[in-house]
Amino acid sequence: MSEPMWIPDTERVAKANLTRFITQVRARRPEVRDYSSLYQWSIDHPMEFWPEVWSFGGILGSRLGSTVVKDFEKMPGAKWFPEAQLNFAENLLRHKDDREALVFWNEEGRQGSLTFTELYRQVSQTAAAMRSAGVTVGDRVAGFLPNIPEAVVAMLAVASMGAIWSSTSPDFGPQGVLDRFGQIEPKMLFAADGYLYNGKRIDCRERVAALVSQVPSIEKTVMVSYLDSRADFSAIPGAVRFEDFIASQPGELLFEQLPFDHPLYILYSSGTTGPPKCIVHGAGGTLIQHLKEHLLHTDLGERDRFFYFTTCGWMMWNWLVSGLACGATVILYEGSSLAKNSRILWDLAEQERVTVFGVSAKYLALIEKAGLEPRKTHDLKSLRILLSAGSPLTPDSYDFVYEKIKGDVCLSSVSGGTDIVSCFAAGNPIGPVYRGELQTLGLGMKVEVFNEAGQPVQGEKGELVCSAAFPSMPICFWNDPDNSKYHSSYFNRYPNVWRQGDWAELTSNGGMIIFGRSDAVLNPGGVRIGTAEIYRQVEQLDEILESIVVGQDWQGDVRIILFVKLQPEVTLDQALGEKIKSRIRANTTPRHVPQKILQVADIPRTISGKIVELAVRDVIHGRPVKNQDALANPAALELFKNLKELQEP
Repeated sequence: MSEPMWIPDTERVAKANLTRFITQVRARRPEVRDYSSLYQWSIDHPMEFWPEVWSFGGILGSRLGSTVVKDFEKMPGAKWFPEAQLNFAENLLRHKDDREALVFWNEEGRQGSLTFTELYRQVSQTAAAMRSAGVTVGDRVAGFLPNIPEAVVAMLAVASMGAIWSSTSPDFGPQGVLDRFGQIEPKMLFAADGYLYNGKRIDCRERVAALVSQVPSIEKTVMVSYLDSRADFSAIPGAVRFEDFIASQPGELLFEQLPFDHPLYILYSSGTTGPPKCIVHGAGGTLIQHLKEHLLHTDLGERDRFFYFTTCGWMMWNWLVSGLACGATVILYEGSSLAKNSRILWDLAEQERVTVFGVSAKYLALIEKAGLEPRKTHDLKSLRILLSAGSPLTPDSYDFVYEKIKGDVCLSSVSGGTDIVSCFAAGNPIGPVYRGELQTLGLGMKVEVFNEAGQPVQGEKGELVCSAAFPSMPICFWNDPDNSKYHSSYFNRYPNVWRQGDWAELTSNGGMIIFGRSDAVLNPGGVRIGTAEIYRQVEQLDEILESIVVGQDWQGDVRIILFVKLQPEVTLDQALGEKIKSRIRANTTPRHVPQKILQVADIPRTISGKIVELAVRDVIHGRPVKNQDALANPAALELFKNLKELQEP
């Protein structure tokens, strides 16, 4: 067992929400003494564990009922708290005081804030206006918005009345937005005149007008004047300004009491291998999972100022906003994470006294390459927890965090996804951090790794699965009446077992290592290799900004092809190629060494920043890539077409 990089001190452990929760459980279950025994109890006794979370989180509901779960043995099909009645928005708006609820920044710095009292009032006004416009229980309302306060206000107003919220970020291409909203047929659309990115002001009004004309279900479009208070919306059919929409409403806020599994959100799969799947998440499952993860795994409370870099098109936005239920101040940011010479997010962390700070693994790798040392340039004394998500965090990034950002911080790399709007692996604020490992498995989540024979293993690579039902499983896919799409997405490999599609390993420390997507696993000579195993070596070289690795069908087998994006003024020559191969060979195995290394100018990625290995694999094999509007930089795929080097031995 390796030595931990960080261990919480006794004061931090004593004050943690997780410690209080263990004490609460131990009063009835004396065998629960620490995190390990708590986790085992949570998966052995889910009918006891989830009511404890409900109680500890103080979930507001007009009814709980005596049944915790019906048909627990069914995946899918389990019904959690089938007698309960609650409202998601009521739980996020339970704090009514003059503390800051939302703080908003963009590339130009701080833009303003809303107190909990002001947020409640704006949600009240918006909900009343929506009721007057005919929105009712079960209607879909879409948001085509940057990460601004109006997005949170609109979502909470929608949830308060039992309608269903679905959002994308404005950097999606027109077809990408239509592929999503066209499927769910929203009654109302919230949109903005544009957004900021990397110093540019991007006007969205033409795209909004086109969307409204192509989605006939949209009866009213509410426009936020974000870039220009005098923006002209006359070309958008039925458009009304946000401030005019809510101006004359009395603002009485009614919280519809609804079943635990009443639809709350529709989220979308990436849509790079076919039409995006419309994943429907329930209000109760989302709420109880987020409270568990925020209170217990992230130690969030009223004292906290909570930031995660995200857009409204990534599930981390939904996860971030749920921090309001804990009474935390939620900090929103809109724009490039690398603005102001990559200092903007650290300016935000310092000036807003951020206590919980979340970014992607790729962001940490990029600022390390850029030579940033936030611990020297910024006062980060308030920072307690640093979160990372989106892709595997390399061991070297753990070194970077503790050496260049802050030595006394709980580094929690988490993993889950849009599919469950939550996490399978999460943080443990009272436990150690080990280099290269996600800290722990989520409480109440029976997470396992299956080998090729479908047997659970530890210390071996395999398929990440969850072998028992949990509350935040999707309640359905939209327009999937027989659940065939839902079943084929997660249950086609192992009956009654959720397969997440990650290639992972459970460690002896109780944590997890993820090696990439299992559908992108390389298979040269029949040996399965996770792509992250190669990235971890390649991207530590100073010459390389980022990379993407795929398998190419070749002479009856598969050969590994590595594409690299290099630093400016660096060219891939024989010496650099040998350096890359030597590092991979020395730190992995000879089978990991790519047969070819090629330089490219850009790496294609989704809007949420994930590289698209499957799309690149399709391109180099001459197969079409559908729905390129789901990509942040679709033109990058052209760089991989018809490469003569891939036709040579």
